[in-house]
Amino acid sequence: MKLRRHTKQWAAALIAAIGASLPLAAHAVPSYALQTGAPCASCHVGGFGPQLTPFGRAFKLGGYTTRTGGFTVPISAMAVASYIRTNRAQESPPAPHYGDNDNVSIDQVSLFIAGGVGHFGAFIQATYDGVARAFHWDNLDVRASTDLKIAGKDTVVGLAVSNAPTLTDPFNTLAAWGFPYTTSSLAPSPAAAPLIGSLAQTTLGTTAYAWINSQFYIEAGGYFSPNARFLTQAGVDPTDPGNIDGLAPYARVAFDKNWGQKNVEVGAFAMHANIFPGHDESANLTDHYTDVGVDASFQKFAKDGDVFTVNGRYTHEGQRLDASQALGLATSNRLNLQDLRVDASYYWRNEIGFTVQAFDTWGPPDQLLYGANSTFRPASSGVTLQIDGTPFGSDNSPLGKRFNMRMGIQYTDYFTFDGAGSNYDGLGRNARDNNTLRVFTWIAY
Repeated sequence: MKLRRHTKQWAAALIAAIGASLPLAAHAVPSYALQTGAPCASCHVGGFGPQLTPFGRAFKLGGYTTRTGGFTVPISAMAVASYIRTNRAQESPPAPHYGDNDNVSIDQVSLFIAGGVGHFGAFIQATYDGVARAFHWDNLDVRASTDLKIAGKDTVVGLAVSNAPTLTDPFNTLAAWGFPYTTSSLAPSPAAAPLIGSLAQTTLGTTAYAWINSQFYIEAGGYFSPNARFLTQAGVDPTDPGNIDGLAPYARVAFDKNWGQKNVEVGAFAMHANIFPGHDESANLTDHYTDVGVDASFQKFAKDGDVFTVNGRYTHEGQRLDASQALGLATSNRLNLQDLRVDASYYWRNEIGFTVQAFDTWGPPDQLLYGANSTFRPASSGVTLQIDGTPFGSDNSPLGKRFNMRMGIQYTDYFTFDGAGSNYDGLGRNARDNNTLRVFTWIAY
């Protein structure tokens, strides 16, 4: 407990120090184009975030700054709206004020303070959740970086404070920035997922990173849980998934190489966390999670603006559920969860895109942990398809450089859902009953 208190005080002090160093000339998300003098398509595949090009990754690792540049308005906004239809009506409305099918919603409205100058930068997002009808803090990534020579190699080194493991990562393979890049909480989704992707906004941590010769990326640090009162005031649930005991170490390595108009990345990542499930410390025990994984990506850029991308990630999670077993939440105290995701996209002229993703999550059964499933297993698998258009990603918006818009259609086809393909809940519901059509509009200014 003493370590946790000292870690929280140190991280809070670092946040304050970096925040106080940020100049008033910060740069908002759409105004990155103004800051760099390049259109959105220079940093983002398809002319719209968050999928990054090599130029965009360099900009992020440099602390959201090119080290030069003048003043631009430091505030930006974003809104996402959706229409959701499932193959069969859900058993009950997914949220108050909505029906069991054919829902239209404002998924989120976000305000950003983002960008940087010199050696300091930030990406700070606050969001109004239109489904829950509540405000909450969202992505937080505050950086201090500089350029060095290490063994004669150009190197960017930095410190980052963030509120989610993998949020600081520059690649679109890990959980924070992986496909699908926009979703709706009104759509049904599988219950089981690795912990490393389930700690967004409920944690706070500091990592140090180095990007050596624009090829080798190394990052290491740790995350802790702010107190429950702070998280509640920040608009998030402190009990989901629970409170980290002490510090959860996180590490990341990757090799990134450009060959002409091609880019290849291969990497690995790991995190270990001891969790009081549901923030319940009454058993004086924790659940122990160790997530390790590998990832890879490939990008090919054509002279006419076409971009082909493949991203992949495999995660293995070892679980020792001492607390959950003692609290009657799990039958076994030793389980594992495995997750595999691969997506491929093609963007024509950086305007019209098509993406397909295959996903599969599996693990051994547990009658209590997965008690809502007829097979007591976490198995879920399927395919997500998306077609989208971004007409203004190449700096041709009639409303100015700050305005950008993406419109798209997603369809998710489930082969298995929460344990089985048919009758997975024991009440006659099949996996493909949850197949979801989503039509969305995504606007940034």
